Amino acid sequence: MKAYIWWITLFVSLLGADTEYKIEKLASGLGVPWGMTFVEESKILFTQREGKAGILSVDTKKVRILKGLPKVRAKGQGGLLDVALSPHFKDDGWIYFTYVKEVGSQGATTLARAKLDRDRLTQWQDLLVTNSATSDNIHFGSRIAFDESGHLFFTVGDRGTRENAQNLGNHAGTILRLNPDGSVPKDNPFTGNPRALDEIYSYGHRNPQGIYYDKAAKRLWVIEHGPRGGDEINLVKKGGNYGWPVISYGKEYWGPVAVGEGTHKKGMMQPHKVYIPSIAPGSLMIYQGSLFPQWKGKLFAGALVLKHINIVGVDKNGNLTSEERILEELGKRIRAITQDRKGYIYFSTDSGEIFRLSPE
Repeated sequence: MKAYIWWITLFVSLLGADTEYKIEKLASGLGVPWGMTFVEESKILFTQREGKAGILSVDTKKVRILKGLPKVRAKGQGGLLDVALSPHFKDDGWIYFTYVKEVGSQGATTLARAKLDRDRLTQWQDLLVTNSATSDNIHFGSRIAFDESGHLFFTVGDRGTRENAQNLGNHAGTILRLNPDGSVPKDNPFTGNPRALDEIYSYGHRNPQGIYYDKAAKRLWVIEHGPRGGDEINLVKKGGNYGWPVISYGKEYWGPVAVGEGTHKKGMMQPHKVYIPSIAPGSLMIYQGSLFPQWKGKLFAGALVLKHINIVGVDKNGNLTSEERILEELGKRIRAITQDRKGYIYFSTDSGEIFRLSPE
């Protein structure tokens, strides 16, 4: 695929703040770039939801498309989704992917890994084809994070079947926790429970499309889609039930009627933040760089419907303290967000672009 690469520069002063930043368009024409990770200091490996992957040089702005991908069920919200490097990438070379695999005539969120050899992915391994297959092409979840011990977390949406998020006998509506080789950690919360799948770490999630593990604070954050209103940021606890669809702050799509039994129920976790109206979150990270000191330690989420980057402050106790919205003037559905070692921020849009955000 030919990549049409060009750039623009915008200078923006945030209303009521001292922050000035520059935006450069590094690439366009990339379909829906769903996931991004740096495989070298100046090279981003990105996924395209339609089932392709490529590498963008942020120095030359050139794109090369990779070979060696499996067959991907690219329908609706599904396709080739997230990508993340092994915590020991320099030694083991593993790159982790989530994608939608065809299971009969249905689609299931799947975790896989492969290695990169020049312009080809090799040694592709499906580590877990989740028990989440439905014919609905929605709510795949599918973001990846690693903790300080090397455990891998990844998200699975309810797949359009709400009640499955409360059923521990399937993987829909859950956060899963695995060892890097796909095996189950012995201390997972439901290991040995005959009514639950061993991979489950938490459940009762609707469609978590952002996940980030804060290694310094040892906190696992997720951001997930609510229905009409009620997007949530949750601090994930081992074995926690996050309530969907029994409790929710959102309304039904067909009318102004609350979903479920209300907003609270004993034994079900409360969100740390609720968005009403929904922003439709597409990703999550904590900014760790020094180029934007005023944002260090804050949560960054791409917003798909309200079209901005959402920035939320976190205090030392894990309370969410502030909210800021940037890039609304860009008018783009912002999907993935990442940063490089120097602290530059990169984000992709559903209109096929990758941008870099740097200080002015």
